[in-house]
Amino acid sequence: MSTNVRTIHATPEQVWEVLADGWLYPLFVVGASRMREVDTGWPAVGTRLHHSVGTWPLLVDDTTEVLALDVGRHLRLEARAWPAGRAHVDLRLEESGGATLVTIEEDATGGPGVLVPKPLRDVQLHARNTETLQRLAFVVEGRTR
Repeated sequence: MSTNVRTIHATPEQVWEVLADGWLYPLFVVGASRMREVDTGWPAVGTRLHHSVGTWPLLVDDTTEVLALDVGRHLRLEARAWPAGRAHVDLRLEESGGATLVTIEEDATGGPGVLVPKPLRDVQLHARNTETLQRLAFVVEGRTR
């Protein structure tokens, strides 16, 4: 799995508040263009985000599903973006001196993405998730001012 870590200057509860609002995902997830629907109960296990990826007019509609959850601390997702494939994404929050250490681990689990050699996949995922964490920090820290 590709792993990225970033300190966000907010409490874990404040970070979780953003993660628990599925409508906000296109603001920080690189590649997510729009949200079409958020299942009632998000982010309970089995609920989904119904999103589109890509750039208009080349948008692909797909879903992301919650596989596991530890409220306020961990969210495991299966993200889909066909035809690229599927990926597992783990988001972990850890309190760190009044801030939150956010870790994202991600790897392809299905589709053509798994055919890309892991070292190349990790480089791409690392770059993407560096930007995702930067955007997440902007959203969370902007809401806490």
